Amino acid sequence: MPRIAGELSALNVKRLAHPGGKRNVLFSVGGVPGLHLQVSPKGGRSWVLRVMVGTLRRDIGLGGYPAVTLSQARDKAREIRTKIESGVDPVAERKAVKAALVAAQRRGLTFADAVDKALAARLDAFKNAKHRQQWENTLTTYAMPELGKMMVHDITTQDVLRVLQPHWIDKTETASRLRGRIEAVLSWATVAGHRTGDNPARWLGNLKELLPAPSKVATEGNQPALMLDDASRWFTALQGREGFGARALELLALTATRSQEIRGALWDEIDLDKALWIIPGPRMKMDREHRVPLSGQAVALLCALPRLHDNPLVFPAARGGQLSDMTLSAAMKRMHATDVAAGGAGFVDRTSKRRAVPHGLRSTFRDWVAERTNYPGDMAEVALAHRISNTVEASYRRGDMIEKRRKMMDDWAGYLAGAVRSGNVVRIGG
Repeated sequence: MPRIAGELSALNVKRLAHPGGKRNVLFSVGGVPGLHLQVSPKGGRSWVLRVMVGTLRRDIGLGGYPAVTLSQARDKAREIRTKIESGVDPVAERKAVKAALVAAQRRGLTFADAVDKALAARLDAFKNAKHRQQWENTLTTYAMPELGKMMVHDITTQDVLRVLQPHWIDKTETASRLRGRIEAVLSWATVAGHRTGDNPARWLGNLKELLPAPSKVATEGNQPALMLDDASRWFTALQGREGFGARALELLALTATRSQEIRGALWDEIDLDKALWIIPGPRMKMDREHRVPLSGQAVALLCALPRLHDNPLVFPAARGGQLSDMTLSAAMKRMHATDVAAGGAGFVDRTSKRRAVPHGLRSTFRDWVAERTNYPGDMAEVALAHRISNTVEASYRRGDMIEKRRKMMDDWAGYLAGAVRSGNVVRIGG
C-alpha cells in the first residue's frame, strides 16, 4: 500500500518548482495514493498516477496542469484506482479504445468522398460522360450542402429527408432522381464496409411512408408556368433589369430552351450572321444536336453582351464558371416580389397559383403555339427538343424545319414584346 502524502492545496501545487537538474521531478500531492505532479526542467507540468496493476507498475498520465486542475486530477485518479480494483487494466483499456477509434476513422468516409468513389466504381453503368456529369451535378447541387461533410455511417433517413423535402413538390422528377442517386451512393458505401444497416434513402418501407409518391404530385410538380396574358408584362419588366442573370433569362424565354443549355452556352456555338445557335448533343437532355433559330430580338441581345477575355461562356458567373440554376430562379423570384410589392398580382401559374419559374417558360411557349397560333404542334415539339412519336420523327428525319421554326420564333419574340402579328398568329380580340 503506497504511503499517503499530506494533501497539498491548489495554491501549494501552483508554487511547486523544479529544484534543478536535467530530469523530470515528481511531487506527491496527496488526496489519492500515488498521485503526483510531474515538473520538467523547462517548467512543463503534468499529472501522473503511479499505481500497481497486477504485478506491473504503471505510470498513468492524467493530463497537463493547469488544464486539468488538482481537483480534476484527484477525481480521475480515484476513477482509475476503482477500475484497477475491479480487475481492469486502464492502460490496456485506453489502448483498445484508441485502436477502435483509429479503425473507425479508417473505415469512416464522408458522403462527398463516397460520391467520388461510388461514381468511379460505376463507370460501366453510365452511357457516356454526360450521364456521369448529370449524376455528379445533381448530387453536388442538392445533396452536398446537407450531406457532403457527414460520415456515411452517420447518415439517417431524417438527413436524407432534409435534402429531399424542399424539392419534392416543385422539382419532383429531379428530387426523385436525387433520391435514387443518394441510395446508390449509400448502397456502395455499405457494400464497401463504410456503413451497416438499412439504406436511409430506400423508397419502399422507408421514405415512401414519409413522402407522397412522385406520381401523386406529378400534376402539382409540373413547373409553374407564366400565364400567356402576363407574358408581355413580365418580359417588359425583365428587360428593365440588369446583369447576366437577367439577360440569360431573357434569352431563355426567347429561345424556349432549358436553363442548363443557356447557362452552358458558348460563343463558338452561335453564328450571329446566320442567326443560328447550334447546341451540341452532349449538352442536350436527349443527347442530340439541337439547332435554334435566333429571332431578331435574340440576336440584338447577344450582340449587346460584353465578351470576357479568355472566357468562352456567353453568360459567365462573376467568380468564373457557369451561372448557377439558382441565378435564373432568383431573378424570376425577385420579379414576382417586385410586382406584388407594386400592387400587382405577381407572375403565377394559372392552375396551381404558384410563382412561375424559368423552366415553366417552355410550357408558356407551348401554350402560345397551341392557343394563339396556327403553327403545328409537332413544330413546337421540335423547337422544344422533345422526343416525338416515331411516325412524326420519321416524317422529319431529314430536317428539323429550321426555317419554318425561324418564323415561329420571330412571332414568339414579337408576342413577348407585345407586338401584334399576322400570318400564323391568331388575333385575340378585335
